[in-house]
Amino acid sequence: MTATWIDAAFVRGGTSKGLFFNDAKLPRDRAGRDRVFTVALGSPDRFGRQLDGMGGGISSLSKVMVVAPSTDPDIDLEYTFGQVDVATPVVDYSGNCGNLSAGVVPFALLEGILAADDGDRSFRLLNTNTGKVVVVNAAVQAGQAMTEGTFSLPGVTQPGAPIELVYPDPAGSRTGALLPTGRPVEVLDVDGRDVRVSLMDAAVPLVIVHADDLGLTGTELPDDLDANVGVSGLLEKLRRSAAVAMGLAQSLEDAPLVVPKVAIISESANSDTLDGIGVPLDEADITVRMISMGRAHKAIPGTGAMCLAAAALTQGTIVQELTCSTPSQGGTLRMGTPSGVVAARAALTDEEFGAPELASVSLLRTARVLMRGAVAV
Repeated sequence: MTATWIDAAFVRGGTSKGLFFNDAKLPRDRAGRDRVFTVALGSPDRFGRQLDGMGGGISSLSKVMVVAPSTDPDIDLEYTFGQVDVATPVVDYSGNCGNLSAGVVPFALLEGILAADDGDRSFRLLNTNTGKVVVVNAAVQAGQAMTEGTFSLPGVTQPGAPIELVYPDPAGSRTGALLPTGRPVEVLDVDGRDVRVSLMDAAVPLVIVHADDLGLTGTELPDDLDANVGVSGLLEKLRRSAAVAMGLAQSLEDAPLVVPKVAIISESANSDTLDGIGVPLDEADITVRMISMGRAHKAIPGTGAMCLAAAALTQGTIVQELTCSTPSQGGTLRMGTPSGVVAARAALTDEEFGAPELASVSLLRTARVLMRGAVAV
């Protein structure tokens, strides 16, 4: 049997990389597409390395994006994100990827799915995973997204041109509500142990837990967290319990792979980073370690960062308790991550009567198309 070659591009978006496909060049059926994605990335791989594909053996390097034009005159592009499991032949479509979303416009311009005049441009994208609009603000030069610039993204060595991702009306991306249970704090029973959490859904469903409640300092590096089998097991059980509480699953066994994600937070502290530079105490508002697909993220998922910014402005959440933010303040949340300080912003509506509501969340990324050609499946 000979290989089938399908046009694709290998793209870095934020601190993730993935294969990008033009929707028109893929099989029409879901099973056919899933086979393309798993084979192309090298899943399943019992060795956890995806050596026979383009994946990198961890969640942030095992992703696909499918991009298409839109029939809606108010939408420039539609895109679907797929998280390919490393160990099993499963593609999960239960959430969006904030990091890889930064690569959608650069890919679409290069592929000819989208055309734009030079200058600072704003594009409206529909993410089909969540049904939510994402506004992408990017500079265009010679008909392509600019890549050279001075913006430094923690986790990426080379600076680049900033791409702003704005999620208007981000609440309830999968659950229909900012607080899926209606309360800012819940206590979940995990194997007879009470764990205090905040369950949020802004851009992505997220379980937020204080490091103290897990017996952690909050400044552990990803490899240390992954090596702690007891904590890893507890976090996965906590995540599945949260999925049921948030209405994302009927049972623990049915919990999606991608959502909810888990954020371990703690007070800002002098903490080590993967590049050895470290995060000084006064340069971050909180310290964050994020769990995605059962592994500690080496930076932070973009949607998770934005959800935490929203949580900082939501009265009574664990994040708000740490930052002492009030709903009238708005602004930016600085998060100390394993790769440095990441900032995300949440904005509130200006209500003349009644309490303000979450209007949008946003953050800056960079992106670059690394290679285009065809992938064998």
